[in-house]
Amino acid sequence: MVFSISVVLIIILLVALSGLFSGLTLGLLGLNKTELERKMKLGNKKAKKVYSVRRNGNLLLCTLLLGNVAVNSAIAIFLGGIATGLIAGLISTALIVVFGEILPQAFISRYALTIGSKTVWLVKIFIVILFPICWPISKFLDMVLGDEMSTVWSHNELKEIVIHHRKSKGSKLDYEEEKIMLGALSFSSKLVEDIMISRSRVFNLKFDDLIDRKLILKLKRSGFSRFPVYEDTIDKVKGVLFIRDLVGLSEGKKVGTVCKKNGTFKVLEEETLDDLLRIFIKKKVHMAMVFNEEDEFVGVVTLEDVIEEIFGREIVDEHDKFVDVQKGR
Repeated sequence: MVFSISVVLIIILLVALSGLFSGLTLGLLGLNKTELERKMKLGNKKAKKVYSVRRNGNLLLCTLLLGNVAVNSAIAIFLGGIATGLIAGLISTALIVVFGEILPQAFISRYALTIGSKTVWLVKIFIVILFPICWPISKFLDMVLGDEMSTVWSHNELKEIVIHHRKSKGSKLDYEEEKIMLGALSFSSKLVEDIMISRSRVFNLKFDDLIDRKLILKLKRSGFSRFPVYEDTIDKVKGVLFIRDLVGLSEGKKVGTVCKKNGTFKVLEEETLDDLLRIFIKKKVHMAMVFNEEDEFVGVVTLEDVIEEIFGREIVDEHDKFVDVQKGR
């Protein structure tokens, strides 16, 4: 009877180890190394513990699988000592499938980081014990398969992650933060032609136009603060006139003598917005003249237009006449 109780206790211990090996195989190897490294940089102590064994993925895999196979075989052997062959086979199958596979994998996969961090010490013990067998196999797998691939997400995948995270229970990401993140992930794939103010809506000035009360009043009513200045034809933009430069200016001067020749630059309509933003920052100006491949003036684009694309909404101040200049409303 004592022997039978001892065998039962050993079987219970073996089933527990089987469940642990099985659950940790799914749980720990399901944890992405890139994600663990990111959590470690943010000070996550659990990730640091788990990473100590997870960084050698093939060695961990060999250890857990070999340990799982060994304890499952031991379960069958010990059951064979207290039951007949068929009954022992049925009991061992039931114990291994239910308590050694299904339940531990379902549970540990949900709390892999927490359980993994608490059982790292035990895993390390088995790594040391099984090292002579597992290390050569793991090195062979390393040579054949190479290093694990880092997880790299596309822009669209990152956007879906942001949306899913914001909608998840307990998320601290609010709707405004989501819009900004989605805008930042989207604007690099958009072109200047997607956000520019078209030529038909641009308030242009001629190089030889005289500055008088009538022109100043017209400029104020336009709702703009910067005006492209051209010479001869609209395709020959020479500079930009800032409405603030007209404050206190006497009438009768020509626009060409007041406009800033370096207040703008040319950009192609096929330019991407991230490249445009870099140019804005480098040149320290806020307006660009947009041209097509035939070197024809097709519109203007401002730093504000790029920022609005990132924020996902129109930025309107007390001087703006239009909410959406592109649509004229």
